[in-house]
Amino acid sequence: MNSESPFIASALRTIEIEHRAVAELLDRIDEHFIKACELILSCHGRVVVIGMGKSGHIGKKIAATLASTGTTAMYVHPAEASHGDIGMITAEDVVLAISNSGTTEEILSLLPVLKRKGIPLISLTGDRQSELAKVASANLDAKVSEEACPLGLAPTSSTTASLVLGDALAMALLEARGFTRDDFALSHPGGNLGRRLLVKVQDVMHSGDAIPSVKTGTLLPEALLEMSGKGFGLTTVIDANGNLLGVFSDGDLRRTIDSGKNIQETIIDDVMSANFKFIDSNALAAEAAKIMQESNVYVLLVKNESQGVAGMLKMHDLLQANVV
Repeated sequence: MNSESPFIASALRTIEIEHRAVAELLDRIDEHFIKACELILSCHGRVVVIGMGKSGHIGKKIAATLASTGTTAMYVHPAEASHGDIGMITAEDVVLAISNSGTTEEILSLLPVLKRKGIPLISLTGDRQSELAKVASANLDAKVSEEACPLGLAPTSSTTASLVLGDALAMALLEARGFTRDDFALSHPGGNLGRRLLVKVQDVMHSGDAIPSVKTGTLLPEALLEMSGKGFGLTTVIDANGNLLGVFSDGDLRRTIDSGKNIQETIIDDVMSANFKFIDSNALAAEAAKIMQESNVYVLLVKNESQGVAGMLKMHDLLQANVV
């Protein structure tokens, strides 16, 4: 690293200043933070986040984080709220207002309406003596010693501190609600995590006539025809009641040939494998992938409650479903 570069020096100074700004927040998680959490948890509506300029951008991120972690939230632009959008905010909601100075005119102009509607107000400011901080039921203190901007003008440390406080609020609420990985997946059905947590074996398995199957007592040549016709590289072996007794795979065929057995006269019972990997149809597809990877198998059987074969699953099926 070129430590003499002014770019490097500027970057390091910025990170150090913002690091200190975040560290200073540790002493400000107090009764106001608890009150903010309690207000949101008791809210029957949404958390409506408002903020102007850079605070508005931070507010959008905080609203998105809250919404994806179990707290219904939305962002409303305060200037637009003054021209009709305040109708989006109901008496069931809680407002989280973000303003570093605590004197943002577009936000202050909304306070009489919020008060008349009886809407609880949480403020996130850099000045606890500001008008916005004083009128709020709870104030989250995002004060910073200095901005990372050398001119002291561009919101930098202050927006970082606000974002971190928003994350702290969202995570405290997440834990209080008992929000789980499955809940998170429901909010992210299009992402990799959603697919991994929501897709079940029954959603991607092959079933019915697609399953290669022969009955006990079948001659090996007939079993080989079933294997080649279905394309799984194996066939299941079942009894007269449909119970799964074993499987016969390509590997079993090689071992049969090596043993010198007469393939034309050998019945499947004598050469099948009674040990095989299987999974329940209600299990997550991600769990099936783990079993297949750890066991080094390409095909997994899916058993039903009556010990029959409900389906079969290939690793390729999981790849196509973006589970692995």
